[in-house]
Amino acid sequence: MLDGVGIGELPDAGDFGDRGTNTLAHVASAVHGLRLPRLAALGLGRCVSAEGVEAAKRPTACFGRMAERSRGKDSTTGHWEIAGRVTERPFPTYPRGFPVDVVEAFVQVAGVEGVLGNTVASGTAIIEQLGDEHVRTGRPIVYTSADSVFQIAAHEEVIPLARQYEICRLTRERVTVGDHAVGRVIARPFVGASGQYRRTSNRRDFALVPPQPLLLDVLQRAGLRTVTVGKVDDLFAASGVSVALHTTNNDEGVERIVERLQEGSPMFLWANLVDFDSMYGHRQDARGFAEALERFDGRLDQIMSALRPGDLLMLTADHGNDPTDQSTDHSREYVPILAKVVGGKEGVDLGTRATFADVGATVLEHMNAQADGLAGTSFYRSLV
Repeated sequence: MLDGVGIGELPDAGDFGDRGTNTLAHVASAVHGLRLPRLAALGLGRCVSAEGVEAAKRPTACFGRMAERSRGKDSTTGHWEIAGRVTERPFPTYPRGFPVDVVEAFVQVAGVEGVLGNTVASGTAIIEQLGDEHVRTGRPIVYTSADSVFQIAAHEEVIPLARQYEICRLTRERVTVGDHAVGRVIARPFVGASGQYRRTSNRRDFALVPPQPLLLDVLQRAGLRTVTVGKVDDLFAASGVSVALHTTNNDEGVERIVERLQEGSPMFLWANLVDFDSMYGHRQDARGFAEALERFDGRLDQIMSALRPGDLLMLTADHGNDPTDQSTDHSREYVPILAKVVGGKEGVDLGTRATFADVGATVLEHMNAQADGLAGTSFYRSLV
C-alpha cells in the first residue's frame, strides 16, 4: 500500500470537495518530472499520465486503476474495502468540531480538566498554535479533519506515551461509540520546545473492529500466517493478524518486507508505507512526496528480488492525498493497481476495477481460500 498515492479524481469527487485532484500527476508536475523507472517498467505510466513517468510499451506487471465504492476517503474505509467490505454508510465526521456531550464524555474517561482545540485542523499547525498552552495546562489537544477521526495530540513529556495510548483506548471503547463511532481514534504524540514542536513516529491508530470477518480473518482461519507491516493491524483492530510489525518510516517498512520475504515461508504480507500520506500529503509538501516516491522506486528491486516463482505482488493505494490542492486532507481518487505473479503474465490491462475489493478477491483465489459474503471480483486469471 502506497498510502495516499491517488491517480485522479473519481466521478463523485465533487461531493467530497476534491474536484480536479490527481495526486501523482500533480506531484510530478510540481517537480517538473518524476524519476520512477522501476514503477514505470511495471506499468505505472499506463495507469496514469504523469510527467517523467514513461508509459511502458511492454509492462512487466499487469496494470489498471481502481475506484472506491465506499462512501469515504479515509484509510480505514479504503483498507476495509480492499479486504472485502464496502462501507455504504460513511463514518461520522465533525466539520465544526465534536459536540459538547462527546467532549464531556472524553474529559471524564481521560481524567483531564478539559481539552484544547476541538476543531478541524492540520496536525502540525495545531501543535504550533496550542503546544505552549498544552504544556502549561496539561490539557490534551483534540482535533479532527475531513476524515472520520478523533485525534489526540499530547507532548510525550507532559502525558507519557503509555498514558496517551490508554486515553485513546478508553476513548475508542467508551466515547466514540453509537452515532459517534468514528473510523479511528488516533494518538498524535509530539516532542520539542516552544516554536520547535514536532510530531514523532509514536502515532497509534485505534480503529473500529470490523463488523464481519474480512480478508485477514479468512486467511488466518484457513491456516495461513498473516503478517502486517506499518499501520495495517491498527486499521483492523488486530483482527486476523498473526504478526504485526510497526515501523517508523517507509525505509524501515521496506526492510521489514524484505526480511519477511527472505524467510521463504508461506504467508500473506500486507504492508502500508505511510510517509507519502502522513509526511508529505497532509503537509502539502509536493517535493517531499516526489522524493519519497523516488526513494521507494530505488528500493523496489530489493522487494522484487526477494520474490519466488508463483508469488503474487500487488502495489496499490487506499485513497489520494494531493499536496497541491487547497486542502490538507485526503482526496477522493482512483488508485493504481500493479499486479504480478512471478512467472505469470505480463502487460495485461486490468482496466478500471469497480471496487478496491477486487484486490482482496484476487488474494483469496491466489491463496486457494474461500469466503462468502465479501465484495470483489478476482482478476487472478488475468495474471497467470
